[in-house]
Amino acid sequence: MTSKLALLTTVATFTAGTAMAQSSGDWTGFYAGAQVGYADIGTSLSGVDGDGAIGGLILGYDYDLGDWVVGGGFDYDWSDVDLSGAATVEDVWRLKARAGYKVNPQGLLYGVAGYADAGTDTLGSDDGWFIGAGYEQIVAPNVSIAGELLYHEFDNFNSTGVDVDATTFQIRAAYRF
Repeated sequence: MTSKLALLTTVATFTAGTAMAQSSGDWTGFYAGAQVGYADIGTSLSGVDGDGAIGGLILGYDYDLGDWVVGGGFDYDWSDVDLSGAATVEDVWRLKARAGYKVNPQGLLYGVAGYADAGTDTLGSDDGWFIGAGYEQIVAPNVSIAGELLYHEFDNFNSTGVDVDATTFQIRAAYRF
């Protein structure tokens, strides 16, 4: 599964990289947008896992340091991933820190990490962490698209003794203010 997600990330990166826009390449400022993608969720219980669609809203701020860009953000995703009848993952939200290198004035290759909280229909919610990478391309003045791959871990989910991990791949579109 991870190799398929890596392949999708590569395809999204090259697709986004071919779209050029007239822009100064200054990444400083707020952004807001939406994302949609795929989640693959596993647990420490044999046979309890699931996958499906995920998508939601993104907000953030970036600061351009020349060749480097740093920033922070917030994501909220809705989901309906059934975990083999044991529970359904209904939402995930994240607080993010990211840092990236401008491969060209309109293209940013970045790493991201932070805090996540996942909610279910029957097991409550729990917090964890995530780490990942992405590529973002400015495709028009004030508009960018990105592909982002994240790995999440939620240890001892809501004190149930069950460990949960999730891999997500999402395409993001943002308006940059």
